[in-house]
Amino acid sequence: MAQNSNEFRPTHPKGDFFDLKGQNTKVSTEITAGTTTFFAMAYIIIVNPNMLQQTGMPWGAVFLATIIASVIGTLIMGLFANVPYAQAPGMGLNAFFTFTVCFGLGFAWQEALAMVFLCGLINVIITVTKIRKLIIKAIPVSLQHAIGGGIGIFIAYIGIKNAGLIQFTSDPGTYVLDEASGTVVASSAAVPAIVTLNTPAVWLALIGLVLTIVLLVLKVKGAILISIIATALIGIPMGLTSMANTTSFGDAINQLPTTFCAAFGNPGMGSLFSDASKLPLVLMTIFAFSLSDTFDTIGTFIGTGRKTGIFSDEDQQALEKGKGFRSKMDKALFADSTATSIGAILGTSNTTTYVESAAGIGAGGRTGLTSVVTAVLFILSAFFSPLLSAIPSAATAPALIAVGIMMLSSFKEVEWTDLNEAIPAFFAGIFMAICYSISYGIAAGFIFYCIVKVFRGKAKEIHPILWVCTALFILNFVVLAII
Repeated sequence: MAQNSNEFRPTHPKGDFFDLKGQNTKVSTEITAGTTTFFAMAYIIIVNPNMLQQTGMPWGAVFLATIIASVIGTLIMGLFANVPYAQAPGMGLNAFFTFTVCFGLGFAWQEALAMVFLCGLINVIITVTKIRKLIIKAIPVSLQHAIGGGIGIFIAYIGIKNAGLIQFTSDPGTYVLDEASGTVVASSAAVPAIVTLNTPAVWLALIGLVLTIVLLVLKVKGAILISIIATALIGIPMGLTSMANTTSFGDAINQLPTTFCAAFGNPGMGSLFSDASKLPLVLMTIFAFSLSDTFDTIGTFIGTGRKTGIFSDEDQQALEKGKGFRSKMDKALFADSTATSIGAILGTSNTTTYVESAAGIGAGGRTGLTSVVTAVLFILSAFFSPLLSAIPSAATAPALIAVGIMMLSSFKEVEWTDLNEAIPAFFAGIFMAICYSISYGIAAGFIFYCIVKVFRGKAKEIHPILWVCTALFILNFVVLAII
């Protein structure tokens, strides 16, 4: 009996909750790593409320929701999974929330939050069952990479627009006002062109863009956050950065009830499924949320965890073959999925694992203590809302462009010289930005992947789940054409 007692010993020494010795790290290294991760991703504290407030959500409420969701999600990641990853509302997913779901499809922001909440529940289910394995195997790897790169183009394009660097010239035609969204739909050709560089906001954005690029090229830690702050300071004498209409910490707290549990009201969950004609559209949107969230996270874990030993080959095999929480990656995916639903309850878009966590990992972070440190710094940032809310969009737009550029690296994994891969990848990635819709890009990628495989005589290679997803996307387009 004494010999078998070793089976029941903890995986780390008593008093070493994070197994620092086992992971060949120490407290000082983990603190440095956690700080590095925070400064690498802290731009989201400013960028996320600036983006989501365009849907009608109060800035202060989204600001606090962003921080609280980041804190909770990152703590779960650190304490439950014991891995050095941080979570926050994801770039790309917040753009999808704002520009596709609310502006493009016409859903209220409360309904969008309801869909994000359901997305989180779905991801929890697929994380603890073998459904996860089937979905991972169903989506071709090339399409996964194309989607990631396409989101990068989309985000960069939004940044260029927010910077005021482009304008559109429209030919004479007819114009129809969509009273529900306030959007003007024109049946004329619109040609983009660079603006005349004679306005303070444009010049500030250009200064910020150059500064961001220089800092990134020089590999300065926290480059994006530093550039945002520096650009905002430059904007003070230009009259663009002002404390006149800022949101105090108290105001933010008072605004939080506006978004807290708004997903379950009417509008919200109460109205989301009330219209049967919009049901396919609702389901497709939830599916698009879940797809992007799931594969972004898996890609981050595999891409950063394998190189550093945080996740072993055995962890990945357990992810694909097992169920429940048999590996660190299972636990990490569960933490990610849970954070999405928590964020929706608070009032923000999908909370996901940040690829910027790689900065902290590069600084030596190997355990959940890194994540705990990052979470503490997020808590402290909540008390600086007056300063952060004064930052103009011209200062945050370069951050969007920079993040978009970094996400384009996914395209390198696509074999562009092979048309069998290039055609679906084009529609999943490039077409996504052209159509100004992430979900439509994914849909087009799936459809053309199936077309290519069928006419190549390789229809048997298409996974049944992919057939189902493609059919649902086509049904979605048919429904939109009818209603």
